[in-house]
Amino acid sequence: MIQLSKAQLRGIVLLAVCYVAAQLFADITSLRIVLLLGFSVDAGTLIYPLTFTLRDMVHKTGGVMLARTLIFAAAALNLFMAGLFWLTTALPADPTVDTLTQLHFGDVLAPLWRIVVASIVAEVIAELLDTEAYKLWEQRFGARLQWGRVLVSNAVSVPLDSAIFVMIAFWGVLPAEVVWSIFLANVILKGIVTLLSIPGIYLVREQAFSEV
Repeated sequence: MIQLSKAQLRGIVLLAVCYVAAQLFADITSLRIVLLLGFSVDAGTLIYPLTFTLRDMVHKTGGVMLARTLIFAAAALNLFMAGLFWLTTALPADPTVDTLTQLHFGDVLAPLWRIVVASIVAEVIAELLDTEAYKLWEQRFGARLQWGRVLVSNAVSVPLDSAIFVMIAFWGVLPAEVVWSIFLANVILKGIVTLLSIPGIYLVREQAFSEV
């Protein structure tokens, strides 16, 4: 049985919490399309790219099985969150409480199921492929060239995630040029975040668990 130090356990828990939190924040903010440097961008893109490197860091510290478990756990929590928002919106508001929150909660947070489905499908497929690309690089190079783990796995997952998300969420709903702008901006922004986040892989120790 593998014994973890308190520092290792704290590190794994912290990374897992940050990963799930970033997934949830991204899905909530994806409801808003903003302009960034002339591109149409769903606001979830401002934080979502961090999930790929956080997944890589979880993979490094906890192993591939933990990384896969975390991907499915985040997807389940995203679905639960959407269902909770739907239920909260569907229930009648207390008429004695007259606030803007009461009046407009549903206008802001009621789930758009097309975006919910797009987010979850894109996240699961892209993150699982990210895991496999990371694993192949790790098997090939071992502890060497760790920057390549992040760069190569993200190069596989980022464009795939963006393509799946925008096609399911926005195709046929928004003009084609806006959909293309969202896709292109997603890939560019996620690519920039990937490059900036590469040093993060060196901040955590190699996996504490053996692969099974």
